[in-house]
Amino acid sequence: MELLQQALARFDQLNSADPVLENGEPRALLYGQRMSAQLQAFCPSASVVLQLAVRAQHLERWQIAREQFNADRAGYHAWRKACAEHHARRAGEVLAELGADQALIARVGQLIRKERFKADPEAQTLEDVACLVFLQHEFDAFLAKTEPEKIPAIVQKTWAKMSAEGRQAALAALPRLPDKVQTALNSALSSA
Repeated sequence: MELLQQALARFDQLNSADPVLENGEPRALLYGQRMSAQLQAFCPSASVVLQLAVRAQHLERWQIAREQFNADRAGYHAWRKACAEHHARRAGEVLAELGADQALIARVGQLIRKERFKADPEAQTLEDVACLVFLQHEFDAFLAKTEPEKIPAIVQKTWAKMSAEGRQAALAALPRLPDKVQTALNSALSSA
């Protein structure tokens, strides 16, 4: 448990350096804390490894600028892959500094990279949590900057990544979301 607390504190310390602010807080710090809170609500019995991976999923994400990659779909996927590798590497470095064993470090990296997430229950849980955080905290802003005709396909792709339990959690959260978010989600899901 001590390793978990030390690692979470170190991840937060690193993410506090994010120059991009959201509601006056460093965005990466806020994201990591939202991920941990969502994991606790969604899967209170999560393993230490999963708790570490969830908190470190976007560790120092601002260091890999989206603009460094092509603006097309292939560029987006290359950026996402580079980010996942960066987050896994940095999380591994932090965990090694704290004395974690190589098996734990490797497993955290697998989860952050979402390797085999449809076949690995913990990786699927991480994906569910990330989708829930997106829908509950980021989707409203996403709506404002995305072409309306692209919204249904994006929502449907997000939905397809989620487990049945993740979808249930998303539907349960729907009434607490802003009206325009509810409308967009309901519309996209009904057109699937």
